[in-house]
Amino acid sequence: MINGAQLRGVITDWGGVLTTPILTTVQAWIQADGIDWDSYRTVMRSWVFGANGPDGPDGPDGPDGANSPDGSQNPVHALERGECSGAEFEQMLAARLLRTDGGVVTAQGILRRMFAAITSEPAMYDMIRAVRGAGFRTGLLSNSWGCDEYPRADFPGLFDAVVISGECGMRKPEPAIFLHAAKSLGLEPGQCVFIDDMEPNVAAAAACGMTGVHHTEAAQTVAAVQELLGVPLNGAPPVPGQDS
Repeated sequence: MINGAQLRGVITDWGGVLTTPILTTVQAWIQADGIDWDSYRTVMRSWVFGANGPDGPDGPDGPDGANSPDGSQNPVHALERGECSGAEFEQMLAARLLRTDGGVVTAQGILRRMFAAITSEPAMYDMIRAVRGAGFRTGLLSNSWGCDEYPRADFPGLFDAVVISGECGMRKPEPAIFLHAAKSLGLEPGQCVFIDDMEPNVAAAAACGMTGVHHTEAAQTVAAVQELLGVPLNGAPPVPGQDS
């Protein structure tokens, strides 16, 4: 029971939670493609961190963090909501990046290359399966960068509901998408645990009534979810008062 509500479901992010860290994946792409790291950091600071970090959502990017500093639509937000295609985003991103050898960054396929090194995190897969096996509902809530980066064949064995931003026209940390994810499981927000590797998304979920877990590494997350749900999960110490 959390704040008078019985926890009945777990909703999790994808990239960086059920996979290797996104930074690790991106750094592999940066090295493989010979991208200048400073140019990448500059564009991402503008498009991602400026909107989701200390300056957003109520900062200089506008009332919902939807715009870039120059007043144009934020390309990351447009991509995540499905308002622009992956090819359009690739053109915008490539135009802002530099190569270490001074050459031109190839736009076509940049998203595929960016996520080429991503791999699943077995401990987190096991946790979600254990949560589901214990009778809790499980859901995915992910901001998509093109909708092609997911191993969808894995989903039926992991989730009772899947919410992907580019398919529903909403994105984290917008409140509506958290409410939609809970409803897709047939639950109220207060009945849900939400896991994400980005603190602004965890805070937004908590503001909607969910119990937030900030993911940094698998063992800590498994232990936190086990304590919240009161059931033994793979990879965590036994819940006090229960048999291991």
